[in-house]
Amino acid sequence: MLVLVAPGQGAQTPGFLTPWLDLPGAADRVAEWSDAIGLDLAHYGTKADADEIRDTAVAQPLLVAAGLLSASALTATLEKGRAAFGAVAGHSVGEITAAAYAGVLSDADALSFVRTRGLAMAEAAAVTETGMAAVLGGDQDVVVAHLEKLGLTPANINGAGQIAAAGTMEQIEALVAEKPEGSMKVVALKVAGAFHTHHMAPAVATLEKAAQALAPADPELTYVSNKDGHVVTAGAEVVARLVGQVANPVRWDLCMERFRELGVTGIIELSPGGTLTGLAKRALKGVPNVALKTPDDLEKAAALVAEHAA
Repeated sequence: MLVLVAPGQGAQTPGFLTPWLDLPGAADRVAEWSDAIGLDLAHYGTKADADEIRDTAVAQPLLVAAGLLSASALTATLEKGRAAFGAVAGHSVGEITAAAYAGVLSDADALSFVRTRGLAMAEAAAVTETGMAAVLGGDQDVVVAHLEKLGLTPANINGAGQIAAAGTMEQIEALVAEKPEGSMKVVALKVAGAFHTHHMAPAVATLEKAAQALAPADPELTYVSNKDGHVVTAGAEVVARLVGQVANPVRWDLCMERFRELGVTGIIELSPGGTLTGLAKRALKGVPNVALKTPDDLEKAAALVAEHAA
């Protein structure tokens, strides 16, 4: 059983969209999306530097656009199309990509919603200087207790020995100076705010209003929510979770446990792939995976699908 996953913020790198725009029709689609949401996705995905695409209001729509482009390119190569996948899930903003692929949202609604999300979260992040850092290694309970002692939130419990802490920059600096017992290191993340914490509460109210304009359909694929790893079968609930999730921790560890329970035999990560397949290599050992970094990876992904398709 194949699972399709979409990465979250921090996965972006300068120029990563460039090769995808060479695919037939891709540049036109991105131009249409850019006009619709008032953001030059092609520019930011090809010419912008790391600091420019670190901006939350830019990074989030850019990631969803890249995910949708790579998903479309992959699906076009598959005999069964989307039906080749047994389940779909996304990490943080990647959940919007996953919702679109599962048929809950149209591509246009997904881009409009993520544009609102990015702007609202950027505005919330500007209130207080905040950030995130990944703690690598160590016992999960020990790490979480240490973070809470410092006033930090375990915002992303990713499994495979990785927890992303979020809070004020002073709290992050204290974490760097005093890492949890048993952990290997602390790494600053390429994000501009304490996402999935109470600092994002103002963004929830904005998204609640934006969600009223959506007409979600029920998922056509098994949709695994990163709130708790549960399978969600109603489109309205998917959207409600997308709204609330910006201020609550991501439990990717529970998503991977759900993949295992569902009988996962292969994982494909949409562009810009690498982060989630890296976690899977450690937490779901022996499960083959392909990360879509450039269109050159489509052939490998199609081969994996041919071997493991539902």
